[in-house]
Amino acid sequence: MYIEFKFDIGILLFQGIDMLNSLEGKITVVTGASKGMGRTIAKAYAAEGAFVYCAARSENELRTVCDEIRNDGGKAEYIVTDVTDANSVENLFNKVGADQGKIDIAFLNAGGDIYPETVSESEVEHWLSNIDLNLGSAYICSKFAIPYLKKAEGSKIIFMGSGMGHNGIPEASAYSVAKSGVWMLTRILAAELVDFGISVNEICPGPVKTPGALEAWGKQETNVSSANKTEWVKESEDVVPLALFLATQPNVGPTAQSYSLMRRMS
Repeated sequence: MYIEFKFDIGILLFQGIDMLNSLEGKITVVTGASKGMGRTIAKAYAAEGAFVYCAARSENELRTVCDEIRNDGGKAEYIVTDVTDANSVENLFNKVGADQGKIDIAFLNAGGDIYPETVSESEVEHWLSNIDLNLGSAYICSKFAIPYLKKAEGSKIIFMGSGMGHNGIPEASAYSVAKSGVWMLTRILAAELVDFGISVNEICPGPVKTPGALEAWGKQETNVSSANKTEWVKESEDVVPLALFLATQPNVGPTAQSYSLMRRMS
């Protein structure tokens, strides 16, 4: 079976994806949707029939993404959101809830800032801001999404995790600690929400050539880590099949799981 998505860079063919639940008409929120993986996944969900609300800080980039989705026949709106600001996030989910009455899928992707600093050499303000961006935002978005996820049947939270949250790197101390927290938040929320039929899982994509990652790597696309010479360095589109897989699982499907696209052996 082949599923075809049309993007600006051409046509991508993904083989072997069995859509267990259709995304047709599903109300979906994607944070960090203005660029990178969030942008690509928002477009992929819309191509499968979801109504996608795109959230990020850049209005111009959000407008472009939504225009592209609509031009391809999809449905999308954007809401300018700072995921580190509780009031901004509350406004996002209240607006979607007021418009649609429910949320079926919350794909919480916003984060980044893989800044190279050990704990002993770190700047306190920057270290804590990284925790806020990568873990605090996951908490805030979850908190304000949950009331509307409870109004849907078989709804889902999908976090963008990281292999560094499972095997931390000292030189990326804050990011590793934050993503470790996202993995624990995944498990805690899965236990908290299981009786409401809400599944909570994370994706660990490994290194992906997003704008933020390329900046962190010093714009050397193959410079992933000296400890992982054999790692698969992906394009954002390579993450789409797994994002679709999780979004289309049955109502009583997997929860509290971490799904990895990495090649690391430890």
